[in-house]
Amino acid sequence: MIVIHEPARLMIVALLYTVDSADFLFLQRETGLSKGNLSVHLAKLEQAGYVRIEKTYRGKSPLTLCSLTETGKEAFQYYWCSLHHLVAATGNSDEPPAIMPAPAG
Repeated sequence: MIVIHEPARLMIVALLYTVDSADFLFLQRETGLSKGNLSVHLAKLEQAGYVRIEKTYRGKSPLTLCSLTETGKEAFQYYWCSLHHLVAATGNSDEPPAIMPAPAG
């Protein structure tokens, strides 16, 4: 879960959580990260088992597709719930979301 806390990686995971998959250029455009920074963050997320990266082609052009693994989805859900509980503990929320078990790994 600590891997997700970094702001750029949190943006990437949040974007991927809402879609089945996204190509590299979409992620770069939406996050505003450089190609190099995005590559580094995707590699860290892939190493943690949160992101699956598939290199393929669209016609003759290379295409990099990224998607969240089940582990990545669970880690994001746990992180999101943890933030809600933290906000609730400060008295700034009426009701926190249901407690979720910590992700394996």
